[in-house]
Amino acid sequence: MKIYTKSGDAGSTGLFGGRRVSKSDMRVKAYGSVDELNSFLGLALALIDDDKLARRIVTIQHDLFAIGASLASCIEEPGSEGDKGKTGVPLERVKEMENWIDEVSEQLPELKAFVLPGGVHSAAMLHVCRTVCRRAERGVVEAAEQMWIDSGVIVYLNRLSDLLFVLARAENFKKDSGDVFWKK
Repeated sequence: MKIYTKSGDAGSTGLFGGRRVSKSDMRVKAYGSVDELNSFLGLALALIDDDKLARRIVTIQHDLFAIGASLASCIEEPGSEGDKGKTGVPLERVKEMENWIDEVSEQLPELKAFVLPGGVHSAAMLHVCRTVCRRAERGVVEAAEQMWIDSGVIVYLNRLSDLLFVLARAENFKKDSGDVFWKK
């Protein structure tokens, strides 16, 4: 099978369901940012030496793929003809991520100041992932203002950015780097 189709050479792309839209469409930008986040998580994964954390990140990567598929679907509203149930936002993971945040936070020093992104390589990359996640969230919110987007995507990305912040702090703490605090 050839990887190239040439169907996008004029600046359009196909959504699930067959509708073609401009590659500058807000929906395409939204799932492109989610894909970028997934790629950066893959890079973070290459820097992480904790098996439990690595498994969690892979789980999140699978979730993000499902979220990207949901965003790439031309569903006009839930239950419409375009909604075939092939994609879905893994909302059960939101509570699980909250549990992960609580679990990791219990092991960290209390936060008393703003944290600058950085530290050890894995922490710095998780901070990059957090900022890309926030950008993806903003793109999804913007798209949701114009078209139907599963609101669970916004909830998921919001919680994920919180998780990534805590995980970055944890990586620095585990490797005796500590947080880098902002000073006025």
